[in-house]
Amino acid sequence: MTTPLAQVRGLAKAWPGQPLFSAVDLDVAPGEFVAIVGESGVGKSTFLNCLAGLDTVDAGSVSIAGREVTTLDETQQALFRREHLGFVFQAFHVLPHLSVAHNVALPLLLQHRADDTRVAEVLDAVGLGGLGARLPQTLSGGQLQRVAIARALVHRPALILADEPTGNLDPATAAKVMDVLVAQVHGERAACVLVTHSRTAAARADRVLTLTATGLHET
Repeated sequence: MTTPLAQVRGLAKAWPGQPLFSAVDLDVAPGEFVAIVGESGVGKSTFLNCLAGLDTVDAGSVSIAGREVTTLDETQQALFRREHLGFVFQAFHVLPHLSVAHNVALPLLLQHRADDTRVAEVLDAVGLGGLGARLPQTLSGGQLQRVAIARALVHRPALILADEPTGNLDPATAAKVMDVLVAQVHGERAACVLVTHSRTAAARADRVLTLTATGLHET
């Protein structure tokens, strides 16, 4: 039996006056692509943040690559994310004063692994080849989304967490981006947890789960 790359047990989270989810269990194996769907407000993005250690949890545990993320302090969590995670944020979070190429290269630079060839490779893969010298303010929302995706993949992370990665893309570009994510997961034996409202995007996953107030359920 394959050891899970990510293992979640009994995860619970609520904001003041707003309970979200509880009793969430999840195993994700290397090379597995899992999509999570659910109603707005149930906490799908918050769930990804809890996996990454960006939000605290009220109960439960998250283990990734053999490390229990929920017991690490903030500095340890940041170092762990830098090494093992690739996060596609819904709000892009690109740095406006850096070029496209430099934004994408950040995860490599933080690991002292400059690799212009790899940066060019992922930019080509998401359809942004030749735009590396551009500044973010010259790009469309769809192009910025693809910068965020390239940045999440450039350092070949063990676990990819993607929050609505196709939300700002036209159908043809969304399909291309999903091709890139699937290739990364299966080709690099990475794991991916995708949160989406798109049935088309979810259909590309190996498993589709629905997040509710009482946990994750097979769809």
